[in-house]
Amino acid sequence: MTAVTLQRSTSVASSGGPRGLVWVLLRVHRWALWLWLLLVAVGAGTLLWVYGWGADAAWDEFRAMGCEPLVQGPNCDYSGPAISRYNLAGSLGDQLLSFVPLLAAAWAGGALIGRELESGTAQLAWTQSVSPVRWLAAKLTVPAVLLVSGTTLLMLLHRLAWSSDGRLRQVTAWREWYEDDIFLANGSLAPAYALLGLTVGALVGLLVRRALPALGLAAVGVALLMTTLTTLRPHLWPVETLVGKDGYPPYIGVVVDEGALTSSGARVPDPLCVDDTACLARHDIVGFYRDYHPSSHFWPLQLLETGIVLAVAALTVLVAFRLLKRRIATGAAV
Repeated sequence: MTAVTLQRSTSVASSGGPRGLVWVLLRVHRWALWLWLLLVAVGAGTLLWVYGWGADAAWDEFRAMGCEPLVQGPNCDYSGPAISRYNLAGSLGDQLLSFVPLLAAAWAGGALIGRELESGTAQLAWTQSVSPVRWLAAKLTVPAVLLVSGTTLLMLLHRLAWSSDGRLRQVTAWREWYEDDIFLANGSLAPAYALLGLTVGALVGLLVRRALPALGLAAVGVALLMTTLTTLRPHLWPVETLVGKDGYPPYIGVVVDEGALTSSGARVPDPLCVDDTACLARHDIVGFYRDYHPSSHFWPLQLLETGIVLAVAALTVLVAFRLLKRRIATGAAV
């Protein structure tokens, strides 16, 4: 009798441990898991197609028109079916990774945290062998591992496709490294923003404690954070400057600022009379400048923004745990 009781108590305790929490979490949210795996599979397939058959078909169609990278005749058409499919697939690959943080925030706020607090499932788990802190830790850790793994895979495939079709992009000149979706998808920002979406969604779910309002507020909050950080991006690293005497220097990267130069070297607003010698002399304009980020600034900008995003995500997790502990201490969450 004692042995049977000991065996049962041991099995109950083990079911409440990390292994049991992970199993329950995956089972409860199995549809979200399958949808995520499907999304990663579709994204990976699209990027592999862009890297291989899509780029080959676009080049074949381009050459069939009698066009070459350095010789573009009157019959060159960038709107052929193969080139259009290639550009569409490439754009979808870019936008997919930018959309993941919004999905993660909406799901975390609505289904992962908000729904369980609203229905009382979380409170029931807390009265068993699972503490609130361990419950929240499992809620964040398991999705974080899946999100980081999936987005990292898609980011690496995106970089593979991006690094292989440079000549084709040079011909079409439609996609640049500094465009928001491409910049995010090509580096460490992809998994970092996915983590930010998860943590912000979890915090909003703890604050609102209702599924539908938390879903919407979390997605809006992450969208605002992404927009703000994107606006600050050009100012995270020192710019380089080009100067032209007869007009503005050419666009060769991300233009941060531009204007006119006086004979003393002062920067002034452009008087908009670049072809009027008398006007330029009247305003003491001797040249024009552009502050810009070249492509060599990709990784400094990428890594600095990644650090900021991860710091905000870590702060969000800290606030979420402190909020949960305070509610437990005051009895507000039970």
